[in-house]
Amino acid sequence: MKTVILDAGTLGGDVDLSLFERFGEVGIFEKTAPDEVAERLRDADFAVLNKVKLNEKTVGDAPSLKLVLIAATGYDNVDTAFMKSRGVGVCNVAGYSTDSVSQLTVSMALALLTNLYEFNSFVRDGSYTKSGAANRLTPVYHEIAGMTWGIVGYGNIGRRVADAARALGCRVVAVKRTPEDGVERVTIDELCETADIISLHVPLNDGTRGMISRERIAKMKKSAVVINVARGAVADEAALCEAVSERRIGGIGVDVYSSEPFGEDSPYYAVKDDPRVLLTPHMAWGSYEARVRCVDEMVKNAESFLEGGKRSRIV
Repeated sequence: MKTVILDAGTLGGDVDLSLFERFGEVGIFEKTAPDEVAERLRDADFAVLNKVKLNEKTVGDAPSLKLVLIAATGYDNVDTAFMKSRGVGVCNVAGYSTDSVSQLTVSMALALLTNLYEFNSFVRDGSYTKSGAANRLTPVYHEIAGMTWGIVGYGNIGRRVADAARALGCRVVAVKRTPEDGVERVTIDELCETADIISLHVPLNDGTRGMISRERIAKMKKSAVVINVARGAVADEAALCEAVSERRIGGIGVDVYSSEPFGEDSPYYAVKDDPRVLLTPHMAWGSYEARVRCVDEMVKNAESFLEGGKRSRIV
């Protein structure tokens, strides 16, 4: 059997990909362009990928392909209906990055609400030394205790963020389909109107695409901070950037984009130097521990498949 890893570079160079050798030959590619996918999968039994798009246009014949192992929880980059029609199994990895993503979510919120970027820059550029003053208290910041933290998507990550928010003294409200003891449920519109911090933790699908719309952004508090660690397209990116640039919201922290990496024509490029904007390169999921768990889980998914099981199967 042969396993082909199409974009090993997205997993980092410090995780052990030799674990896949237990299934036979392993072909490792740092990255794979769309027009290279078909050739690289031509004799593959297992395909391992993170960001590469697999669909009818890119896959080609791939006569030996039996299983797609996605190194992520989200799988919007794989045409699952097409894979099912070809009799190819698809597995994702759920829960491996909960601690990693929730850590960045909380870090972004605290950094933006405490104006850490501006205070740090004041010291780093020598202004503090030259000021002659022992301290600086502008821009003014406020304690997070007592604020309302709105969570859109109350899955594993949303729950972990909620725990941290409550520990910091926040009231937590959530957009959640089903009732649950101890969870204050609200509609997405109510959340946008009332929350001081809004963090997004939903998958990208027809129901979530564009849910943080221009109209909902207009309802937000002038001081609201929006954190998107879900998928870029769940928010109207242009509207979000316009709102922070025009000071109609307090700040944004974003780790995911509709086009990655975003180009110079992206609305994010125009606001990247704004101290109330914190942009990171889709790294929330990628702590070392999370990446090790991810690889281990993919190997277990492959073992289950070979034994006739359906561990983490999407199709």
